[in-house]
Amino acid sequence: MVSPSSRESHFLPSWSPRTQPLPALAVAGVGPVALALARRVLAERDAALARWSGVAGPGVLVLLGDAESLPWVDGVVYLGRDAAAPSLLLPCTLAPNVAPALLDRALVARARVGTPLAVLPRSGHLVPVGAARPVSRETLGTWLAKQVGP
Repeated sequence: MVSPSSRESHFLPSWSPRTQPLPALAVAGVGPVALALARRVLAERDAALARWSGVAGPGVLVLLGDAESLPWVDGVVYLGRDAAAPSLLLPCTLAPNVAPALLDRALVARARVGTPLAVLPRSGHLVPVGAARPVSRETLGTWLAKQVGP
């Protein structure tokens, strides 16, 4: 797992419910939800961890994998890809109030980091997930310990 993350809340549009949910490709948590997600993942068997890749940063965790394998904890956001915004992973159940293609171009230009970008509207995080690495129990445990502190 790698640890890129940025906050761009002032640049994200407003969102409304999506009429047709996107298929999930990732799951993300921020703050206490990220910690709960990490604990949930660490409780899994090694075979489950092998199905996921991820990125983590200060207070944010994003896991990528097959929809049926992605873990759930209260408060996570499932992310998917809108064909009109191929560089972004957007919330499965929310649609931006601007054309997805315009959002894609604007966020990629603004972020100036690798793609795809996981877009987390509630917290304002844009998380580059292109450098996601296989989930390692040791790496995730170290990340969790740093988040929780001494």
